[in-house]
Amino acid sequence: MNVDLPYKLEQAAELTGHDDRAWHVAWNPSAPLLATCSADKSVRLYAYSSDPSPSFVLHTSIPTGHTKTVRSIAWSPSGSTLATASFDANIGIWRREGQDEDDGEARGEWECVSILEGHETECKSVDWSPSGTLLASCSRDKTVWVWEAHPDADFECMGVLMEHTQDVKCVAWHPREEILASASYDDTIKLYLDDPSEDWFCFATLTGHASTVWSIAWAPGGRYLASASDDRTVRVWKRVAEHKFECVLVLEEHGRTVYSVSWGVGKSGETDGGNEFLGWVASTGSDGRINVWEFEESLDAPSSSPPRHKLIARLEDAHGDSDVNSIVWCPRKGHEDLLATVGDDGVAKVWKLAII
Repeated sequence: MNVDLPYKLEQAAELTGHDDRAWHVAWNPSAPLLATCSADKSVRLYAYSSDPSPSFVLHTSIPTGHTKTVRSIAWSPSGSTLATASFDANIGIWRREGQDEDDGEARGEWECVSILEGHETECKSVDWSPSGTLLASCSRDKTVWVWEAHPDADFECMGVLMEHTQDVKCVAWHPREEILASASYDDTIKLYLDDPSEDWFCFATLTGHASTVWSIAWAPGGRYLASASDDRTVRVWKRVAEHKFECVLVLEEHGRTVYSVSWGVGKSGETDGGNEFLGWVASTGSDGRINVWEFEESLDAPSSSPPRHKLIARLEDAHGDSDVNSIVWCPRKGHEDLLATVGDDGVAKVWKLAII
């Protein structure tokens, strides 16, 4: 029973069509499009209305040409380019036919404009930098690659980072700076910077999780990082100095592996005087549960103090008996209360966070 929680998650859409488990979901940051990817090697794009309670329709299904599972997808900040990461070790770069990087009006078919090769085995995650000029990828081969995007869909490898000792599960760029984070089967999170005179290098290793770190998500302001783990916890890391992060909070509200965490800007309600609203954190995983926390911080809080937090919503069995593999907040203005999830049932679901 969640009688004491102030919000509830209402299902806004159930999107079927994948023929195998769905792995990842991504909201286009500038257009009303939602992308999903699957072990069936396809990407499905759904268009939605801009109503407060939007309806979703299939925009197109892309048979990617990947020879194995499409594990991860990421939109560029402009929303014009989609990257796909596959177990075939390759990364696909997709744009609409006739579309330039900044042209949001193209109406042609989606086409693969570049294939990035280099990883030795399964590619697990891909993410664009906030400027859209860099793309990061990671793999079961224990490496993280940083690619620079050039005109005409040309990409150059700027660095191969071999800091992890095991399979790398996730990469995520800081929302405002060119700081890259990666999470691994080796139970750690690595943080990287570019040294103009040298190369990309690891400047911090975050330890504390007792098992695989599956997912990482930066707070919108970039001062915090959340991580989800096989140890059934979500940890919150705070930037206490320019190049120093400390774990300030451990959230233990899952009964099994936590596969995904997302930190959204949220819709700030009443906050106590002198507090800064930090957004909403959502997590999900093998137990099928979705948890949503609200975060805020006292403006005069010491640098190492944890943020104030409270569980505001919970949903059990989000995808029935299936594991939930990914959860992502919608970044578009007016839709900050929408969440998307995908699961082993091959279904994508959209949820609206509503006040009870």
